[in-house]
Amino acid sequence: MDKGLRKLAAPFVVPGPSGVAIRTRLKQLTARDEEVLRRVGAHLGALACRDLKTRCHDGPGHDAQAWAARKRELTPLSSARWAGAITRATHDQWALARRSALARLQNLEAGVRTLRHRLALPLGTKGSKRAPGGYHSRREWHAKARRLHVLEDRLTRERADWTAGRVRVVRGGKRLARTRHQLPAARLTETQWRARWEAQRWFLRADGESGKRYGNETIRISPDGEVSIRLPAPLSGLANAPHGRYVLTSRIHFTHQGQEWADRVAANRAVAYRIHHDVDRARWYVTASWQAPASPAVPLAAALAHGVIGVDTNADHLAAWHLDTHGNPTGSPRRFCYDLSGTAGHRDAQLRHALTRLLHWARTCGVRAIAVEDLDFNTEKTREKHGRNRRFRRLISGIPTGRFRARLVSMADRTGITIVAVDPAYTSRWGAQHWQKPLTSKNRRTTRHDAASIAIGRRAQGYPLRRRTAPPRTHQSDGCGHRTVQAGPDAPGREGPRRCLPGPRTRSVPPDAERTRATRTPNTVRDVRSEREWVQDSLLLTD
Repeated sequence: MDKGLRKLAAPFVVPGPSGVAIRTRLKQLTARDEEVLRRVGAHLGALACRDLKTRCHDGPGHDAQAWAARKRELTPLSSARWAGAITRATHDQWALARRSALARLQNLEAGVRTLRHRLALPLGTKGSKRAPGGYHSRREWHAKARRLHVLEDRLTRERADWTAGRVRVVRGGKRLARTRHQLPAARLTETQWRARWEAQRWFLRADGESGKRYGNETIRISPDGEVSIRLPAPLSGLANAPHGRYVLTSRIHFTHQGQEWADRVAANRAVAYRIHHDVDRARWYVTASWQAPASPAVPLAAALAHGVIGVDTNADHLAAWHLDTHGNPTGSPRRFCYDLSGTAGHRDAQLRHALTRLLHWARTCGVRAIAVEDLDFNTEKTREKHGRNRRFRRLISGIPTGRFRARLVSMADRTGITIVAVDPAYTSRWGAQHWQKPLTSKNRRTTRHDAASIAIGRRAQGYPLRRRTAPPRTHQSDGCGHRTVQAGPDAPGREGPRRCLPGPRTRSVPPDAERTRATRTPNTVRDVRSEREWVQDSLLLTD
């Protein structure tokens, strides 16, 4: 055990999801339906852009009165509910940009501190666990000195923007905006890019309202799947239903959690809707979302009453092992692989498939808890901290910590499995030290990740990561107490006195030796004369 180890945080039960979102496709839309959706989305999107510009101009000095003034300006051009949805979405977008600016500012400050520390050390100074060492060569030192000046200049600008309250927001996405200047590399034409850009900047989102008909007055979806939209005031001439509404030809049906949605709609409870267009597939989708009631907190002891499955998260697979109530690994380790290359949809599908197999296996084992590491690599993947170790930076950047945690919590909540988060410190190191070699045999190769999953599960159960405590110093028997930490004195099947066997206690003479010798068939050929009793012949007396 090394000295100076940091204090470990206690394991805790991860709370369940706070909301539900389901999606389905709008099929069999007519040309008029698509035209109405495009015009409504483009009109409300222009209002959202104008409102976002006003909100960014106000900065941190924005208050409730300014919010009300923005809503009053938008109401004649749309409606009161559309204006409320636009202003709330603008406020959330500005708050997200503000948090991102703070995270970027903190990242730059950490990078500047690291560079200053390493530049102040002599060349070739070895680092420690707490701080990195000096640079290897004069050339590398010079390059990092130039990078320090670049980061200091960026830090100065970010601090000025943070003090002034300026944020940088792009409606439609910064990545898509930059793709406009790299169309050949993205294999897009200008027309294709323009279609994507306009679709991303449309606004077809309505907040729910309890007590109103079907839980939403702006985008209303009945239990039988009829979709109707309240048109903005300038577009009221496109209505085909009373009260300035337009009813789509398409009828929808939610497959996933459709019954729960139907119950909320029938009870006139709030449901928020968002209509969006997938340009690549030429399809329209509608997403319904609502707030889920807080799940009752499950005590940690109750969650671990039937054992636990420890999961070690890696860049390309999940290593899992089933542990019983005493912290002993049972069965064989399992590995759930996924490929996080390709598009975002492909990565998300791969992760969901791996988690589905993990949850099915957990139900097969009969456990009610899955232990995972509380990982956060926001401060671990900077080039200033790890320097030239690009392979390690790519490795930790590829681990889907945030998406994995969100997906696992939401999917486990539907199956009744509790997620327990543990401190990730030293799990891989101590797991390999205490568990990898004992569990490796000629028929099973235990990896470092499999051993780490055992360490994670044992930490969730509150057991030490070591396999056993040291034997008693007085003698090698159990005279000083129970020698293992896996089971208690009252647990069935624990180590106890040996079974009483009849017969003598000597090692040379086994029990019932005479009977065994009499009934045993000899395996070797012996001299038959040795089996007969030898008798001394009488002496012949001759002259």
